[in-house]
Amino acid sequence: MDTYASVVVIGGGVMGTSIAYHLAAAGVRDVLLVERDELAAGSTSKAAGGVRAQFSDELNIRLGARSLEAFARFGQDIGHDIGLRRVGYLFLLSTPEEVASFEASIRLQNALGVPSRLVDPAEARRLSPLIRTEGLLAAAFSPDDGHCTPEAVVHGYAAAARRHGARILRHTAVTGIETRGGAITAVTTPLGRISTGTVICAAGAWSRAVGAMVGVDLPVQPLRRQIAVTEPVPGLPSGLPMTIDFTSTLYFHAEGPGLLVGMSDPDERPGFATDPHDRWVPRLAAAMQHRAPSLLDLRRTGGWAGLYEVTPDHNALIGEATSVSRFLYATGFSGHGFLQGPAVGEVVRDLYLGRVPFVDVTPLSAGRFAADAPRPEVNRV
Repeated sequence: MDTYASVVVIGGGVMGTSIAYHLAAAGVRDVLLVERDELAAGSTSKAAGGVRAQFSDELNIRLGARSLEAFARFGQDIGHDIGLRRVGYLFLLSTPEEVASFEASIRLQNALGVPSRLVDPAEARRLSPLIRTEGLLAAAFSPDDGHCTPEAVVHGYAAAARRHGARILRHTAVTGIETRGGAITAVTTPLGRISTGTVICAAGAWSRAVGAMVGVDLPVQPLRRQIAVTEPVPGLPSGLPMTIDFTSTLYFHAEGPGLLVGMSDPDERPGFATDPHDRWVPRLAAAMQHRAPSLLDLRRTGGWAGLYEVTPDHNALIGEATSVSRFLYATGFSGHGFLQGPAVGEVVRDLYLGRVPFVDVTPLSAGRFAADAPRPEVNRV
């Protein structure tokens, strides 16, 4: 293979396919997406599927809200059913500090048009009957949030990108990026060389190695996270929100007739391992016992492990490198990449075309760490 592309997108998850679609739909010719495995085989297929605009950072609120609009129109615009369920996100808050932090976030969210609100423990239990309210001070809820099927989003974007003329190469690893005089000239793969002047890195947890190919530091670390799926739950409410115990990070939402359950593991160390293990189970069981004891009676019928792509401030890297011409990146979302995929696809399209995006993502540049200007996100799981 010796081919040409006007732009090479590296990574076939939600971010890469969204970017490829938005570029091709805008009339960019010769868009080529390169994925080393199957589409959605990386972090996207392992995501919990939550979609929300309840963040503490204004940029994340805007990206989340814009993406929620796109998810709601996905069937109409992209022609693909993504199983969207707008049942809301419910953050359970157990300390005065958490309540104060979320109150501040809700004021900002409301100012930006997000209909989030603080609710008392009794209303929280009406919304999510599986929880117990002992020790609960309040909860934050937004009815616009919810969850959908990550793989369906990826395959919908991929099909739409192809319809607009984009090409997709699966099972094709990028082994190098050639430059000359500070400009990109080609991408190399085991199949051959792809001549191009632009590379967009959407490689998720593997992005640091891609950045290193052109001397750009993308400070992304892979971190294993696990999810369990339960047997059917009798009488499971149809409108059960994504429920998150913020103190412990225990979360659950409906997955078919059962539940999808997850929680962070503070003992996990950075690395690319994705084999499931049971070391997190005692801590998970303790969190369930405290906040949703009925979950302990459910038999686990499945589950998986995937990778978060974590940055030092748990916020995304979006921008264009200054040290080499036409190297763009969208990575490091630290757990909220899937839900921001539609909006980030728009943003990267506009950066490529020299347009002004709907939101200024300059503060999310990878250079913020060298400038000692981190931008931390508080509302993360």
